[in-house]
Amino acid sequence: MTRVLCVHGIGQQFSGEHDQHLRWSAALRDGLLRAGASPLVPEDIHCLFYGDLFRPPGRVLAAQDPPLDASDVDTPYEAELLLALWEEAARTDPAVVPPRADTLARTPRSVQTALDALSRSRFFAGVAMRSLIADLKQVRAYLCDQDTYARVQRRTADAVTERTRLVVGHSLGSVVAYEALSAHPEWPVRSLLTVGSPLGIRNLVFDRLRLPHGGTPGDWPGSVERWTNLADSGDVVALVKDLRPLFGERVRGHLVHNGARAHDAARYLSTAEAGRAVAHGCGLL
Repeated sequence: MTRVLCVHGIGQQFSGEHDQHLRWSAALRDGLLRAGASPLVPEDIHCLFYGDLFRPPGRVLAAQDPPLDASDVDTPYEAELLLALWEEAARTDPAVVPPRADTLARTPRSVQTALDALSRSRFFAGVAMRSLIADLKQVRAYLCDQDTYARVQRRTADAVTERTRLVVGHSLGSVVAYEALSAHPEWPVRSLLTVGSPLGIRNLVFDRLRLPHGGTPGDWPGSVERWTNLADSGDVVALVKDLRPLFGERVRGHLVHNGARAHDAARYLSTAEAGRAVAHGCGLL
């Protein structure tokens, strides 16, 4: 039964539970090895999957993304998130031209300009712009659409067992994990590991967090006793690297180096820092 519950992020609509498990379990076990901890067996790890909720209907055998372009960035939220990513990419990558005052306005022209600028960044190298647009829409759907939020949260709740002690969330999955743990203080989970997390982005993510029972964003998540957050300095999605100003000094933050794939989940989880967090969460040290 599950000891570690893993929650993936955006852009996984063409993956699946078994694919996720292969990649995440190998990376987690490598991280434990780097940390000098006892190993986990694959059966200890369960990968929650919700990417299919974002897969367009009628394209079961398709391998390509929908043919999206700048005109499909059609909500203020998507445009604001795109511009935030552009500003962070420009801050961390000299190849990216920073936005000017006139390009920060939310217009079709500024959206296209942002997409053109991001196409030159190391972080988004090899990412088709239609894929980036699809990812923006996934973030908006989870954070702004109650039905999508409820469906993802139901799957999360169904995956937790009486043996689950650690939840690992990557990217948007860290938001899913934080909200789920906050809503269920009765769960036996004692540790949270977030990697590549956007939780610290104020008006676009943090301020939109949904906590029950009169809670407010920044409250400590449920029954968690130990929270570790890992960020790469070049990870544009983890725009705010240090979560302590928003969530409290109890968050253990670490900067790690993932090379050219700064946001890659497996690279985060194979670090010694992740291994130590997993080991503490599962009692392996």
